[in-house]
Amino acid sequence: MLSRLFAIALSLFALAGCGEPPYSNVDNAQLKALLEQGVPIYDVRRPEEWRQTGVVAGSHKLTFVDGSGRLHPDFIPTFTREVAREQAVIVICRTGNRTDSLARELVENMGYTKVYNVRNGISRWIGEGNPVVRN
Repeated sequence: MLSRLFAIALSLFALAGCGEPPYSNVDNAQLKALLEQGVPIYDVRRPEEWRQTGVVAGSHKLTFVDGSGRLHPDFIPTFTREVAREQAVIVICRTGNRTDSLARELVENMGYTKVYNVRNGISRWIGEGNPVVRN
């Protein structure tokens, strides 16, 4: 019985390793380094969220989904026009959940190759005392 439980646990551990995202998660230190290198950042939240918290300086504001989770009609045409598939790009939202889905979609289904998701989003950025701009 114990060996069977061990085998199940080992299998679950092995499967957990398969869940690595096809994009790069970055923390705030890595975000700063990427911004210094000139990598563009897209804040994909909604206008009321930008007004509430401000945004990371230099952010391109482009809403990904509406409050009901439906794809914003301007997102795909604007993003694909502004960002080449081989270009590095950073995506940020409130906590990293929306951009987790977006980054996965960009890499797996749209052919983007250098996508950086800000883990924990603007919430962690602000929580660690980093500056934002409001406009």
